[in-house]
Amino acid sequence: GRGGAARGMQRFAPINSWWDNGNTDKSRRLLWPIKQKYGAALSWADLMVLTGNCALEIMGLKTFGFGGGRIDAWEADRATYWGSEFWNGDSVDNVKKHHKELSGHPDEMVTRDIRWVGKPDEEYYDLENPLAASHQALIYVNPEGPNGEGDPSASARDIRETFARMAMNDEETVALIAGGHAFGKSHGMVSSDKIGPAPEAAPIQAMGLGWQNPEGTGFAEYTMTNGIEGSWTPNPTKWDNNYLINLFKYNWEKTKSPAGAIQWTPSDPDAPKTPDAHQMGVEHALMMMTSDIALKVDPAYHEVCQRFLNDFNYFSDAFSRAWYKLTHRDMGPKTRYLGPEVAEEDLPWQDPIPALDHDVVNDTDINSLKDWILTSGLSVSALVSAAWSSASNYRNSDKRGGANGARVCLDPQKNWEVNRPQELGEVLSILERIQADFNGAQSGNKKISMADLIVLGGCAAIEKAAQDAGVSVAVPFTPGRMDTTQEQTDVESFEWLKPVSDGFRNYHNEAVGYKVKPERIFLDRAQLLTLTAPEWTVLVGGLRSLDQNYDHSKHGIFTDQAGVLTNDFFRVLTSMDYEWKPVDNREMLFDICDRKTGETKFTATRCDLIFGSNAELRQVAEVYGANDGHERMVKDFVAAWNKVMMLDRFDVRA
Repeated sequence: GRGGAARGMQRFAPINSWWDNGNTDKSRRLLWPIKQKYGAALSWADLMVLTGNCALEIMGLKTFGFGGGRIDAWEADRATYWGSEFWNGDSVDNVKKHHKELSGHPDEMVTRDIRWVGKPDEEYYDLENPLAASHQALIYVNPEGPNGEGDPSASARDIRETFARMAMNDEETVALIAGGHAFGKSHGMVSSDKIGPAPEAAPIQAMGLGWQNPEGTGFAEYTMTNGIEGSWTPNPTKWDNNYLINLFKYNWEKTKSPAGAIQWTPSDPDAPKTPDAHQMGVEHALMMMTSDIALKVDPAYHEVCQRFLNDFNYFSDAFSRAWYKLTHRDMGPKTRYLGPEVAEEDLPWQDPIPALDHDVVNDTDINSLKDWILTSGLSVSALVSAAWSSASNYRNSDKRGGANGARVCLDPQKNWEVNRPQELGEVLSILERIQADFNGAQSGNKKISMADLIVLGGCAAIEKAAQDAGVSVAVPFTPGRMDTTQEQTDVESFEWLKPVSDGFRNYHNEAVGYKVKPERIFLDRAQLLTLTAPEWTVLVGGLRSLDQNYDHSKHGIFTDQAGVLTNDFFRVLTSMDYEWKPVDNREMLFDICDRKTGETKFTATRCDLIFGSNAELRQVAEVYGANDGHERMVKDFVAAWNKVMMLDRFDVRA
């Protein structure tokens, strides 16, 4: 759920200095007069996408639509894990001069082994989770193929893995590549070792512009971007099917660009030529990248290409739809799109939810339903777990997930291990009966959705848990959620929201093979939920007291009153009566032992200990662990809980 156009992050490091974004710094400067004219009324994020649409339309493509409403970020994204490779924007020469680590530098594309396991020609070949780009500083794949070796079959494996992690199927993948290469050109007239550093490492007088080119004019026919030189079609400013026609009509032989990059040209000397972009009367041979030839040699991609070759209108529609998805998929539900060009069609990747079609419950109904739920035989832990499972998969990075829609009742979410599927099924079954009885008793159009009822169950359980701990509190509840259907859920795409590590419930799937510690992934999950450090801390302490570990293990359950909203987690965490001992040299699990007797009192994970070991988090934990901290902890927990439950309520003004 990272990347995308919605916040205009291309303006900031590291994205503004990725080799794959070479010279887009100049593109943004060309757009500045337009941005300057409209000021705050037009975000950079909207402008960049709209500019792309306008360019496509000028070249003859009927675009699928455009939705505005993107809100610009105002600082770099320092939370996203882009990979373990080192790179800070420096040029290769500067890195070597200061004896810095070079792995993953954009000028050293062969250094990709850090994020890959296996080789392209081996049966087991996989990219590190949760990454999608095949290299540091690339958006997709190396156009010269893995390791720059010019192997189209190996390139196809990288393409499929990378695009699949963007939830693009084979048809969408081919549409984006073939459509994107139906126009424009690639630039590789100058060796990369002559090009200046990326924007983030450029001298101050460059004023944010990077990749300075000392050859000739430094632009036009001397332009250098990715090192590959040439156009794919004879008409590189016109939308047509010549890319696919020529790809399949001619045999292509491996050559090299003036910059030394591997590329392909037709073996037939009579093949069409492409006009020089800057010199009148000059023509050049057509060009294909290794990643283009991959579409021809891979059987599945080949089949898609043939469909597009046989039906240009179908291809045009497929590309315009895939482009719309690419540029809008991180905006959340369609209700957030603005403007007259928003496509009317509901698309599966938008995770559609029906519009509210009934009167919502009032305060009297809410209190009655709470009593009904609490006397149903469901435990506090089970009710809280169902509500948290429904809401906590929200990702602010692309506005997907959350409690609205009640997708926790549907495949695939209802079967995720982290959601306690068997217990969840029992909770949902009882709540469905309560819903049916309540809705059946109404004479008008008043109803409660399962999405609302699941959240309400969690609210009722928390109120009871707080009362049992001696604190009276009202947990906010705002009805108005709707239930979606299995038919409106793209199972394959939604599966990517499944947590592979979730510190809130002490869940960590080691089989996934993350190269970062669980607490780092936990921080990332908290960031996706837009939590502050105090909100993150109090939620963990509260959820531990409410017995929310995915497997009902006792790790981090520092209490003998599980299911009661106490501050015991913080009192034990900050106590000097205990010492913490790793169970083994992996240091993933720990025994909490009495300093005097050596007796093991509790067990914990790294996602528990981080709140006592990290200086900033410990200061928050000490507030809640103090003798006067319990009531404040309960109230702050309720506020943070409500925030998570409401993250996807775009229909409710803050």
